[in-house]
Amino acid sequence: MFDLDNTLHNATPHIFPHINLSMRQYIERHLGLDEPDATQLRQDYWIRYGATLLGLMRHHDIDPNHFLRETHQFPELKHMVVFKKATLHALRRLPGRKIIFSNAPRHYTEAILELTGLGSCFSAVYSVENVRFQPKPMLAGFRTLLRAEHLDPKRCVMVEDSLPNLVAAKKLGMKTVWVSTGLRQSPFVDVKIRSVLELPERCGRL
Repeated sequence: MFDLDNTLHNATPHIFPHINLSMRQYIERHLGLDEPDATQLRQDYWIRYGATLLGLMRHHDIDPNHFLRETHQFPELKHMVVFKKATLHALRRLPGRKIIFSNAPRHYTEAILELTGLGSCFSAVYSVENVRFQPKPMLAGFRTLLRAEHLDPKRCVMVEDSLPNLVAAKKLGMKTVWVSTGLRQSPFVDVKIRSVLELPERCGRL
């Protein structure tokens, strides 16, 4: 299982700033907050729940479909994607089925897969809608995917840039790969790599 943003492509330079701005503006409009308070609330929910959406659903009765549609509009997405085509070759060298598991909405996920050509590498794609708006690191979202695909977690590997999401995967019995350039280590990580391009050489350890 692969996360999408900042795992298979680099969302940090252009995409994440755009999403963060869109989420802040959405919170300002719909909750009547000023810019600093909206920014604080967005960050607080992301830290507490792993996803801003979850906090807004729990505490403000926000419609998740409306929120995701309004905050993930990218008229210039093809100019914002930072992607290494060598990733396609690396993925094709890996054994087993490959599944996308992203907290992003379906329309955005499919757009990224089409623009990068990644769609051809995966047998299934799970966006936040497919797991009933129970995003990583919630165990319920993982379990929904595992049941739907008839998977034994002990035979699965989760490849992610987010450590909290890997902690959840490890609790379910999955092997974990952390895509990170930082120095931090974790007992919940089986393999740490700087890029998915390293995965074919390192997957033997899994």
